[in-house]
Amino acid sequence: MSEELFRDDGYLKECEATVSAVHEGGIELDRTVFYYTSGGQPGDTGTLTNAGGLSVDIIDTRKDRDSGAYLHVPAEGSAVFSVGDKVTAAIDWQRRHRHMRMHTCMHLLCSVIDGGVTGGSIGDGKGRIDFDLPVLDLDKEAIAAEINQRIEENLPVTSSWISDEEMASNMDMVRTMSVKPPSGQGRVRLINVEGVDLQPCGGTHVKATGEIGPIRVGKIENKGKHNRRVNLHFVE
Repeated sequence: MSEELFRDDGYLKECEATVSAVHEGGIELDRTVFYYTSGGQPGDTGTLTNAGGLSVDIIDTRKDRDSGAYLHVPAEGSAVFSVGDKVTAAIDWQRRHRHMRMHTCMHLLCSVIDGGVTGGSIGDGKGRIDFDLPVLDLDKEAIAAEINQRIEENLPVTSSWISDEEMASNMDMVRTMSVKPPSGQGRVRLINVEGVDLQPCGGTHVKATGEIGPIRVGKIENKGKHNRRVNLHFVE
């Protein structure tokens, strides 16, 4: 299993690593700053470069469901590294940072709307969350105003870890209805937006809400009897 450097520091842009395996679907490293697709957040893109200057473009990062390997997916036709090769793994930082801003903003959205989360996804400059709500009576201007106020307050965003047993005793912190926090590894990561939101999350986030920048709420859609989709966008 690759060491997940992004878990403790989402601001790491690169790291030195060793190729531990080469799979049909991608390159596995012993340690990585690349976030793999999960929790609605896309996998990172970037480059792997060896000491000789050979660089491979990485177009996605995924976790193999069967083996658990973190696969850095190379562009088609790229050169192939060998097991034991030393490389510098560097993410596309601008893209990652936009994902971090939006992911944190989605936590603010959860703090504003009181409802279970049935789904969600993060894009480049946009995101959406589906809530389990019986009626479509959400005011998008009021939601945007409350989120932007919390952004302007520049609230600290911190992470911590609790044990699997502690998580099992505090399931009221879990907002997602269809996806439960990963367990079995001994600990679960919590993201705390000071004073407004605390929930388990494995994604990457900014250090304070002011870093998100102003946002607007797009369409609020009816996606089923109890499913209300709220779309978020950065104001560029």
